[in-house]
Amino acid sequence: MQPLSNQTLSSLQGKVTLPDYRLQARQPGIGMVHLGPGAFFRGHQAWYTEQALKQGGDWGICAVSMRSGEVAKALNPQDGLYTLVELDSEIRYQVIGAVQKVLVAAEQYAEVLAQLSAAETRFVTLTITEKGYCLNAAGELDLQHPEIRQDLKRQTQPITAIGLLVTALQARYQAGEAPFCAISCDNLTDNGHKLKRALVRFAREWDPVFASWLQSMKSPCTMVDSITPATDDTLRQQVANELGLADAWPIKRESFLQWVIEDDLPAERPDWQSAGVIFAADVSAFEKAKLRLLNAPHSTLAYLGCLLGYETVSDAMQDDTLVALIKRMIAEDLMPSFRAPAELDTGQYSADILQRFQNPAIRHLLAQIAWDGSQKLPMRLLPAVRDNLASGSSIRYLALAVAAWCRFICLRQQSTVPLVDPLAEQLLAVAASCTGDATADVARFLRLSAVFGRDLATEPRFVEALTEAYQHLTDGVVSALSHYTGVA
Repeated sequence: MQPLSNQTLSSLQGKVTLPDYRLQARQPGIGMVHLGPGAFFRGHQAWYTEQALKQGGDWGICAVSMRSGEVAKALNPQDGLYTLVELDSEIRYQVIGAVQKVLVAAEQYAEVLAQLSAAETRFVTLTITEKGYCLNAAGELDLQHPEIRQDLKRQTQPITAIGLLVTALQARYQAGEAPFCAISCDNLTDNGHKLKRALVRFAREWDPVFASWLQSMKSPCTMVDSITPATDDTLRQQVANELGLADAWPIKRESFLQWVIEDDLPAERPDWQSAGVIFAADVSAFEKAKLRLLNAPHSTLAYLGCLLGYETVSDAMQDDTLVALIKRMIAEDLMPSFRAPAELDTGQYSADILQRFQNPAIRHLLAQIAWDGSQKLPMRLLPAVRDNLASGSSIRYLALAVAAWCRFICLRQQSTVPLVDPLAEQLLAVAASCTGDATADVARFLRLSAVFGRDLATEPRFVEALTEAYQHLTDGVVSALSHYTGVA
């Protein structure tokens, strides 16, 4: 079977959505570099840029892996082309042409540096995971990080993304070129500002004057969202059957995707807005909306779904009583807990989220979502509890969600299934001491200050609501859901 490439692209006309500009022999110039060309980038930022390229402009992407050569080996023989499979009630196929080439920094450092330093490179985007920024607990660059210390010495080529970018920015500074716009697309709160502070702090170690020049660089905050499952051989065969061509690394994702960018970009930029990117004054408001309307219901569904014996999110969404409870939680506890950004229709956003949860093509395990609850509750559920306590709003369903987590810990303690959580040993010890007495058990969990802080354990409204919910769940999960929804 022939491989997907520029030469074989025309054979797909009429079969799937194609990068028409490639069929017209127009190879866009490279106006963007992306660090971390994993599946999420190829299904998200590259897809948005693909739509922008259809409107014109030289916004082709040079994708850069810091160390691994796997993506380069797969995509370069295909001229950067790959297939995106959208998983929904109707499966859709699209060939993406936005990636012009893939480089590996560890092996092609000079070429990577030249591309980052080139005047035509106006944007650098990143999906390098939170640890790739080498930040400390305060969210600042960790100057004691071994790899940062190595890069600061300049005795070898940079091995961190921060070191690589600062090296390229210094080359631009010395050549009289403006800094590129750096856009973090990782799930890191205040990501753009943290990235810029890290770059400036690193630069200051080399040259304070250069660091001062770097203050002019734009680095907007962003919020990204879409589920992109891992590629497997089944997907490769599925794509081969559909296209009649071999694709070494196709990707799949749900049809929903979201990209919110702080409205602080250069005037000359890809036409991402026509593809649905939201440019907002305050990205943090969107982050809060995602935490409250997506992450909080997701975790609630996970813990209650596991207690009910369901395996996946879509399985749990077939339970009408559970869905009714999630909807009440959203309407009565979550919607009142924050002020939505003006650019977001929260009603439609919430409805879209519930529809995503129902998607049977996305096999999202409840047990996996339930992992690391001690880290997720303080981000997803407890801030809404505190906000609603302060405003006098309902915490009834939030308390049920927290109680479900407590009961989930007890369930894991009584089973052979391991508890995946950084505080697993401590949590299982608490669960082992529980007797089923709601008042005593809740008090034991609330002493976990790493999860609940020191305020909630002495907040009467929360303690009462949590104790009541815990008791109902102890008596029976099905009857508890009926009690909270009125649905028999």
